[in-house]
Amino acid sequence: MRAALDSLRAAGAARLIAAVPVAAQDALDRLSGAADQVVCLEVPHPFVAVGAHYRDFAQVSDAEVAAALARQAVAAAARPAPPADP
Repeated sequence: MRAALDSLRAAGAARLIAAVPVAAQDALDRLSGAADQVVCLEVPHPFVAVGAHYRDFAQVSDAEVAAALARQAVAAAARPAPPADP
């Protein structure tokens, strides 16, 4: 998430809000420097694992990720280009 926030800031985002359902306090502290606001619904103490807070936290295979990225690339290529700024 930190890399995404840094990238968005570099692209000129005026305001960045990082929102997550659950996280460890030290992870939130690290994000606070990259985002203007950090929102987290639950900060358990002690933090054991993200998956402990979900009914179903099945792993995603590399093949599933590759397929999702490929679908997105095809969809992006099919979208018309945005109008140019005057």
